[in-house]
Amino acid sequence: MSTLTINDTLPLPNSSIQIPRLGFGVYQSPTSVCTQSCLSALQAGYRHIDTAQFYANEREVGDAVRKSGLSRSEVFITTKILSAAGSVEKSYQKCLDSVEKIDPGRDGYVDLFLIHSPNAGSAKRKEMWQALEKLYEKGKAKSIGVSNFGVGHIDELKGFGKVWPPHVNQIELHPWCQQRTCTEYCQKHGIVVEAYSPLVRNYKANDATLVSLAKRYKKSTAQILIRWCLQKDWVPLPKSDNADRIKQNADVYDFDISREDMGTLDGLDEGDAGAIVQAVRNS
Repeated sequence: MSTLTINDTLPLPNSSIQIPRLGFGVYQSPTSVCTQSCLSALQAGYRHIDTAQFYANEREVGDAVRKSGLSRSEVFITTKILSAAGSVEKSYQKCLDSVEKIDPGRDGYVDLFLIHSPNAGSAKRKEMWQALEKLYEKGKAKSIGVSNFGVGHIDELKGFGKVWPPHVNQIELHPWCQQRTCTEYCQKHGIVVEAYSPLVRNYKANDATLVSLAKRYKKSTAQILIRWCLQKDWVPLPKSDNADRIKQNADVYDFDISREDMGTLDGLDEGDAGAIVQAVRNS
């Protein structure tokens, strides 16, 4: 039987911080429902919520934590900066604005702050990373990392970063897009790999292989996909605004996917062609 639990964490490299192994995503969660969705997730046992400046719901995530009755230290909150502001100081201030929305007050902080995308180019990547390093130095972010970064982008940070490796790389991951070059590099360097779109936005709900495995284990297709990520030692970030599905997506700790069936899911990989959002560039 499974040895994993919903309370499991992974260590971040060169850090005393632990990241919960199951996260809750809020991409495209409207402000009108985001707080309630987060409350449903926290009630179901999630202790990790992933937002971003681009999602425009950072404040609602913070509101949910305050309304939950949990202490701030019990909930791991991630956010992301998408675009540089024009200087390290301006980008730093932009990040502080996010911290203030999520955890207002002199002692406010986020647990993890990411660069959302490498697409802005080398100079702006450097500006944003140095802004995050300042946030980290001042304790306003307990850890820092990247999202959608390939091997070359992560290597680039070595040239100027005080913090290396980044604590986390969050990329699209599911059986049809496994990004093996990047995940193997991250695992080699101790970088925690987070899996966004682990449910493939339900596009594969009728895939014959996935459906047959769900029937075999008497689980939903979503539960199979989340469990697969957990057994890969990734941090999946399933998203839903449906309270029943939120709860069901956390109910993945009473079964193990066999080695053979893990191999079957591994065999679905379509490489970059399997991405529904963005495959990383590794060179």
